[in-house]
Amino acid sequence: MQQEQLAGNVQRAVQFPEIRTIAQDAPWTWLQKGWQDLTTTPTVSLTYGAGIVAAGWLLSGLFWWTDWTYLVLPLAGGFMLVAPLVAVGLYDTSRRLQNGEPASLANALLSWRRPFQVAIFGLVLLLLHLAWMRTALLWFVLYFHGGTPPLQYLPLYLLEAQNLPFLVIGSLLGAGFAALTFAISVVSLPLLLDRDVDVVTAILASLHAVRRNPKAMALWAGLIALFTAVGLATFFFGLGLLFPLVAHATWHAYRDLVA
Repeated sequence: MQQEQLAGNVQRAVQFPEIRTIAQDAPWTWLQKGWQDLTTTPTVSLTYGAGIVAAGWLLSGLFWWTDWTYLVLPLAGGFMLVAPLVAVGLYDTSRRLQNGEPASLANALLSWRRPFQVAIFGLVLLLLHLAWMRTALLWFVLYFHGGTPPLQYLPLYLLEAQNLPFLVIGSLLGAGFAALTFAISVVSLPLLLDRDVDVVTAILASLHAVRRNPKAMALWAGLIALFTAVGLATFFFGLGLLFPLVAHATWHAYRDLVA
């Protein structure tokens, strides 16, 4: 019985990925390698970026046309919650480049090598996004309980000094959801794409990577948040370049963190 238990422990230890301790400034190296991947496969990378820009404009235009402009801010905040799933094709492109395999747009779009596990993790991200949207709407209703502000002027209305608490607390709520998403996904999807592991193992490995390298992970999370803010502040145009850059860099983060 003890031998069987020992064998089971050894098997689980072999299956669970080994997490490395990395340099605190490693994210800058990941960005450099990500830029190299982007410039090596510009058609794949910029097509994904253009798709993100088009989707942002389409959804924003739809909300504006239907007078649902109050959903634009939570939608923008929720972008960070689903972006890792959208970037799977770019992870695979970087994987192919690293392995000396041909990389093309068709390969990127068909990169769901483990669709069931990736789909399960995608469901987790979508549930987080729905939870964030519900939380944001609830906070909107609670704050403006005295009456709905003029929706057509909502972006300017929220910038008034009296509504600063709404923006601050809303931003903190969004940051909490984004931090949770970052912690469970920093290496999860590249790991699922690259190795035969289950979703729980991938999430635990991601959490372990964050716990073992707090300073490097804090820098990486800050850079992702900064790039996302720049992309959104430029009316999504900046995401056309920054989204594929971060996606490619995420693959190199995974390769650096997971032995």
